[in-house]
Amino acid sequence: MKGISYSRYGGPEVLEYGEVRDPKVGPDQVLVKVRAAAVNPVDWKCREGYLDAILDAVFPVVPGWDVSGVVVQPGASVTEFAAGDEVIGYVREDFLSRGTFAEYVAAPVRTLARKPRNLSFEEAAGLPLAGLTAYQVLVKVLRVQRGETVLVHAAAGGVGSLAVQIGVHLGARVIGTASERNHDFVRGLGGEPVAYGEGLAERVRALAPGGVDAVFDTIGGDTLKTSDDLLAPEGRLVSIADPEVVSQGGLYYFVRPDAEDLGKLSELAEQGDLSVNVQETFPLERAADAHRLNQEGRTRGKIVVTVDREGTS
Repeated sequence: MKGISYSRYGGPEVLEYGEVRDPKVGPDQVLVKVRAAAVNPVDWKCREGYLDAILDAVFPVVPGWDVSGVVVQPGASVTEFAAGDEVIGYVREDFLSRGTFAEYVAAPVRTLARKPRNLSFEEAAGLPLAGLTAYQVLVKVLRVQRGETVLVHAAAGGVGSLAVQIGVHLGARVIGTASERNHDFVRGLGGEPVAYGEGLAERVRALAPGGVDAVFDTIGGDTLKTSDDLLAPEGRLVSIADPEVVSQGGLYYFVRPDAEDLGKLSELAEQGDLSVNVQETFPLERAADAHRLNQEGRTRGKIVVTVDREGTS
C-alpha cells in the first residue's frame, strides 16, 4: 500500500511517500481504509526524536495517530464493528511504527469509535487526539463543574478549540488566550478571548478578579508561572505541554486512547455541541508540508491529510 514513512529521526525532509508494508489484522484489531488523518504536534515531535525516551521507534515508522475511515475487516475477536462501518480513532500503540498516514491501518479496537454522522471525514479525523485530550483533562483531571471559570491557553488551536466547547458544554465559563485575529473564532466557540503577551495576567484578572478555578495549559514555559498566579484559592492547574507544572503543584497529563471517551465525543458532535475547524488539507503525498505548517504553531483548529478515496465505500 501507499503511505508516508521515515527511517531516521529528523525534520520534515525525512518523510517519504511510497510503498509501505501492508498491515496484518490481529484478533483485537480492525483494518480501516483511511480517508483522512489529522496532524498533531506530537507527530513532528516523534519524528524528530523528542519522545525517544518513552516510545521505541521500529523503523521505518509510519507516522500519525488520528484517523477517520471505513472498516474493511474486523479481527477475529471484534464484535463492535463490521465491514462498512465509518469510524474514528486515536490509534496509539506503545511504540512507533504502524501509524495512520497510509492507505490502511490496523487499529486496536480499544482505540476506535463510530464516526459522527454529521462531520466530514476530514473534520472527524481532527477529533480523536485533540478531543480526547480536552475531554480527559477537563472531565477526569480538572473535574470542571458547572459555574466554574476555566482558563484555556491557545484556545484557537486544535486542543484548545475543543476544550473551549467542552468546557461550555460542562456549564463552565471559559476564558481563552488567543491572538487578536482569532478572537472572533473563540467567541464563536462560546469562549471569552484574551490576547497573549505582556499584560495577560491583568487582562484575565479584569475578567475574573477572584481568580480562575482551573487552568488548562497547552503552551508551557512562562505561561505556567502566569497561570499559577491567576488561580483562585484551591484552583487546579494541568499542563499537557510542560512537566515542570508538577513543581508548581499542578499535574502533567498525556492523553490515552479510550473508546468510551471517544464515543462520548462523537455523541457531542452529533448533538451539535462540538465542531472541528479544519484550517487546511493536504493530499497524503504532501504530508511533509502538513508537518511543516503544523510545526509553525499558528494553526486555527486542525491540519488534515487526506487519502485517495478510490476503493472506499
